[in-house]
Amino acid sequence: MERWDRVGRCAGYGAALAISPYLLIKVTWVVGSLLGLAPIGKGFSLASWVLLNTVTIGMAGTGIALALALVRPWGMRIPGWPAAFCAWTGTGFLVSILPYAVLTTVLDAARGDTANSGGDDSAMPGWEGALIQVGFIGMGLGLALSLPAYLRRRWPEVFTARAGDSTRTAVPWSAFVAAVVGLAWLYWAVGGTLGVAHPAEQDTKWYLLTGVGAFWALAGAAAIRTLARSRPARVPHHLLLTLGWLGSGSLFAWSGWKLPLTLFVALARPADVTLPEDLTIAAVLHLAAVVAGAGMLRSLVGSRPRTTAGAGPTLLHT
Repeated sequence: MERWDRVGRCAGYGAALAISPYLLIKVTWVVGSLLGLAPIGKGFSLASWVLLNTVTIGMAGTGIALALALVRPWGMRIPGWPAAFCAWTGTGFLVSILPYAVLTTVLDAARGDTANSGGDDSAMPGWEGALIQVGFIGMGLGLALSLPAYLRRRWPEVFTARAGDSTRTAVPWSAFVAAVVGLAWLYWAVGGTLGVAHPAEQDTKWYLLTGVGAFWALAGAAAIRTLARSRPARVPHHLLLTLGWLGSGSLFAWSGWKLPLTLFVALARPADVTLPEDLTIAAVLHLAAVVAGAGMLRSLVGSRPRTTAGAGPTLLHT
């Protein structure tokens, strides 16, 4: 077993193990509230509290199943594109928020505040909040490492080439769109004010999240551009594919969540929610990011070595 494959398998098991405490905590919350042994979250009725946590239990269970599918033999027998798509979006979302989770944990610990990572109970004990944070961090890192290893095992011919061996010669339009979005976010992350409607709402966490989004957008765009070049480059093909997958997934998943939130704030104008960015500009950038992420995925699906051109199905269709 190659080193890369061993790392991927260990990461997959680690991801499943890391999110398991979150699953158990949520189960105890539901069972405890139904039996009257645990408090209900502030502002929730019993029904809404149970429903919310039941949904998160399902999400955690799906995450565990996905992580195991990337490392267990049965994961090679399930349909390829649904598994890859779920892992792509899940990994893209998690790699976007990992630095935020780490920073939040560090800042809360430095201030001595009670962690509240669950997002649904202000009275959450500190140890539960820390355990949930560690679980999300472990899940994100595990999927980020196990997904490329899974793809390499399932479609090895795609990962054996080098940059410049692709059948493509033109740089995909999605790479240009991703680069524009990434540069706009980078401008905001380094302190740019053009397009910022409420500078007072910018805080350290907002700068970090914006900077992380910019990094993945630019890294993914650069990887797609390099893969499309007709002349060889001394860059491992699997590294470019990994950056392309993570970058495109980050664009699609993160902005796919932020776009409806931005539209809701723009239309409903809730009194207790104010976003730093101009809502129109933010919505346009998020829409462009979603479209670019999907376009980059399409480019990656068609990315294959010259030697396999026309010889069979592409990446996700086997």
